[in-house]
Amino acid sequence: EVQLQASGGGLVQPGGSLRLSCAASGVTFPYYTLTWFRQVVGKEREWVASINSANSTYYADSVKGRFTISRDNEKSAVWLQMNSLKPEDTAVYYCAAGIVVLRNDLEGDYEFWGQGTLVTVSS
Repeated sequence: EVQLQASGGGLVQPGGSLRLSCAASGVTFPYYTLTWFRQVVGKEREWVASINSANSTYYADSVKGRFTISRDNEKSAVWLQMNSLKPEDTAVYYCAAGIVVLRNDLEGDYEFWGQGTLVTVSS
């Protein structure tokens, strides 16, 4: 059974940092593109960042320079380091894994999803 388990969300003040984690099991992890999406209640899910099997990274303009995605294939884990957080970063963050990803921001390209972890940026 394939599982993605996201964790690390919480309440942080503007300008603060959080590190999200996503642990995978049941997948051949090194071959997958791993991505973080986020969703605000009442809005569409938004692509945040991706890292592919070659360790190339891609970021949405809204988080570029503040967020860093990384992976460890031996641990079957992917992380999202979030710095200089803003209130508009408040959302539920989801990790996703896809083996053939033609577009990083296309949700249909991802076979597996984590359950989401809530990040709240507020003073």
